[in-house]
Amino acid sequence: MLDSISTLFRQDIADPVMLSLNTAAITLPLHLVAGVLSGYFLSGKKNVFGIIADAIITLPLVFPPIATGFLLLLLLGRNGWIGASLLALGTEIIFSRNGVFIASFIAGLPLVVKSVQAAIAAMSPSLSEAAWTLGKSRFETYLFVVLPAIRHSVFTGLILSLGRSFGEVGITLMLGGNIVGKTETVSLAIYNAVFEGNFEKAAVFSILLGVISFAMFFGLKKISKT
Repeated sequence: MLDSISTLFRQDIADPVMLSLNTAAITLPLHLVAGVLSGYFLSGKKNVFGIIADAIITLPLVFPPIATGFLLLLLLGRNGWIGASLLALGTEIIFSRNGVFIASFIAGLPLVVKSVQAAIAAMSPSLSEAAWTLGKSRFETYLFVVLPAIRHSVFTGLILSLGRSFGEVGITLMLGGNIVGKTETVSLAIYNAVFEGNFEKAAVFSILLGVISFAMFFGLKKISKT
């Protein structure tokens, strides 16, 4: 028992766990803000810009992660349209923790946005119309009327995005690389451990992810009952 506990505090175990936790802590509030705002803009009248934005946000859900990561690599790499400009400002994305954070954000965002969009589409328009009649602007109506009504869907999307953050591999591999002690997340650590033949280490990481997954599952069940 003591050996199992001490294993959790080994440096090669603690580093991936802390990176994954830090990534979740950074991307979760970003998912909340970006998901709520994107849901607001994409739930309005459809136009060419909205359709394109919706397609870009949804892409990580339907496009293979490794291919999505490759496209982002072309954009954010040293010679990419965005990456070159950021590098000139002293910010490097590829093979850094910044790449890990961006990979997590992009992978999980559509889960929040789609949850928000679906909830808004299922709402009765009478609530919004009543608020407009009382002189509230569309944004005030969304902030103080619509969001409280769809809060369960927002929380569901956030929990799903959190799970996606912990399980992300393909985009992370392309942007952050797989640098032990620097950009190695828990999911990548499982792959590395299996590749090395260290099944005990892989089992420890898998159990940790299993505990987190069950916690999120019960969180979703609790939300569905409220």
